[in-house]
Amino acid sequence: MDRRGFLTGLVGCSLAASPLVTPVSFASVPGDRRLVVILLRGGMDGMGLVAPYGDPGYAALRGAPGIGPKGAADLDGFFALHRGARRLLPLWTAGELSFVHAVSTPYRDKRSHFDGQDLLEAGLGEGNVGQARDGWLNRLTGLLPGAVAETAYAVGNDPLAILNGPAPMTRWTPDADLALSPQAIRLAELVMRDDPMMSAALAEAFALAGSDGDGVAFDGDAEAMMGGMVEDMKAARNSDAVARMAEFAGKKLRNDAAIATFSINGWDTHARQDKLLEAALEQLSTAVLTLKEHMGAATWDKTVVAAVTEFGRTARLNGNAGTDHGTAGAMLLAGGALRGGKVHGDWPGLAEADLYARRDLMPTRDLRAHLGWLIRGLYGTGITDVERTIFPGLDMGADPGLLL
Repeated sequence: MDRRGFLTGLVGCSLAASPLVTPVSFASVPGDRRLVVILLRGGMDGMGLVAPYGDPGYAALRGAPGIGPKGAADLDGFFALHRGARRLLPLWTAGELSFVHAVSTPYRDKRSHFDGQDLLEAGLGEGNVGQARDGWLNRLTGLLPGAVAETAYAVGNDPLAILNGPAPMTRWTPDADLALSPQAIRLAELVMRDDPMMSAALAEAFALAGSDGDGVAFDGDAEAMMGGMVEDMKAARNSDAVARMAEFAGKKLRNDAAIATFSINGWDTHARQDKLLEAALEQLSTAVLTLKEHMGAATWDKTVVAAVTEFGRTARLNGNAGTDHGTAGAMLLAGGALRGGKVHGDWPGLAEADLYARRDLMPTRDLRAHLGWLIRGLYGTGITDVERTIFPGLDMGADPGLLL
């Protein structure tokens, strides 16, 4: 086995532990403002998250929202929050939670998860479908003076294209640790010592494996060491991956990291949507609340969390009590830097003539415009840089007033 094969077998099998685990990624930038982008893969139903029960057409499309102590929670007399996100209500009351409704990327009609996520992460228009390019979060980092990466090592099964590009970033999946004895670590170092590039990569891998506080430790022979790796991977699969990622991210953001992104799956609700959406929203709520807890109050007060998805879902329930791929959806925003307690956006209405293609919620604004105004408010980025570099071809329009 050559050196690279040795590294792959020794390190990769433990770190790339589980398809249920996605990497959390960071960038360090000057200043104390924090941005967390959560990618909701699968097409979150915005009308499920924030039900426009005050619209006369809602009941005909979805039925009664079931507002009450065990159901949806009224927000403002027109919109109600799904019961799966009830744990976030204290943030709403404190002005640390808001939503943006009837938004979408420029993607239209084909409704492919792959293409929709590609455009969402690249921050580009529909004409750029299938064109490989860096991600908008990487382009933002490249515009920030003094931005540096904590490390340059990436593991995990989710490539997070939103981070692709030349600007320095860090990636890591925190749910897998290395189970190695000191002797095994020394052996690996000796094997790699004549290959500077691989030696440096190995050192970074060991450092990352211990950076969540669990350490790099296992005393035993080679067979026991590999057994420990297997057990470690099983533990990762059985752990609450979203909570662990959010905890790890919160601790890093409390210190030197300033930008983080990770993804949550489970939003493709073609059938039994009510139960599936509740479970997914519980995960999202856990992520937001765990971030807040581990950031600490001072950091949370300078933070915006933006949860975004590739497209919304059909306005009407299908025959399987689910929804199919649609167009406009919603963003969830959280953080102490928000002017929260409000559902933003221009509501288009739910009459059949008001729907997009008579089937979907009509988009009334580009999702990228809201992200652009968040970026400008957090980092003072120029409008021209937002419209030409971060989100090429975007017209930001008027400031929606998302931030304090």
